[in-house]
Amino acid sequence: MNLEQLRGFAEVALTGHFTRAAEHLHLAQPSLSRQIATLESDLGVELFHRARGNVTLTAAGERLLPIAKRMLADAEAARGEMAELAGLRRGRIRLGATPTLCTSLVVEVLVEFRERYPGVDVEILERGSRSLIEALLEGTLDLALIVTSVGSGAARAVLEREAVLSERLVLVSSAAEPSPVRGATATLEEVAALPQVGFPENYDLHASMTAAFRVAELEPVTAVSGAEMDASLRFVERGLGVAVVPAMVAIERPGLRAIPLAGAEFSRTVSLARRADMAPTHAAGAMRRMIEEVAVSITAPGAPAAPFVALEARGRR
Repeated sequence: MNLEQLRGFAEVALTGHFTRAAEHLHLAQPSLSRQIATLESDLGVELFHRARGNVTLTAAGERLLPIAKRMLADAEAARGEMAELAGLRRGRIRLGATPTLCTSLVVEVLVEFRERYPGVDVEILERGSRSLIEALLEGTLDLALIVTSVGSGAARAVLEREAVLSERLVLVSSAAEPSPVRGATATLEEVAALPQVGFPENYDLHASMTAAFRVAELEPVTAVSGAEMDASLRFVERGLGVAVVPAMVAIERPGLRAIPLAGAEFSRTVSLARRADMAPTHAAGAMRRMIEEVAVSITAPGAPAAPFVALEARGRR
């Protein structure tokens, strides 16, 4: 059993198709098939049910898959550690973040990180917090910026979480049109009565606002839903409706008017999560420090986001 066989096995399991997996791995399909056949022979079990146009894992394959992912992650970590002996002149960091953070905090972090460590490649995974936590548990991420709790007891036992900053939720509308509310803040009742530009269901923001409306027994008006963050903000700028977003998303967007939501509960904590049972690589340590530095700069007096964003106490779990 070798890493190439395990990589081929994991890719076939992911795609459910030998040909597509071979394309992703830049292999000829017969070569990949021989790798899998050799692996099955060495292990003495069949790993896939093979039917025309459909490949699924056997019970043995399902047991092997998480082990294979961990072994591949460990091998990648070893390569990274060896590359980093050159002092971060080269290497790789795998960072996960939610869609709203990718369009705000992560952009600023990457600009600073790239300037300081130009030889380190950064791989971004943009998902909801729960998917990012799963990726951390599987070992396919080094760090993740999340906005929900870690969740299950098993995850809490493995993951370390550090609060980075807290930001308010704001109602955004087109700056070219009159304010949709009368006061300096918007109540949930006022928001529900306005045409909403809604986000996909896998957004943490969608889940939290849906829960808030449900608790208040409000039925929001929907203008359009399902678009990703950038498209949704463009819809709002053109006057198609309003949206509730984290404050940092609306910073430096002159086409948007941002109005804070009334109520202390309409804020969220951004946390940096990692596996506590795995020593961080040099690149991961550098990225962690960079995120903390950028968080400080965002919340500094006079910064555009300062009125809406507060620095969290370090070490929160």
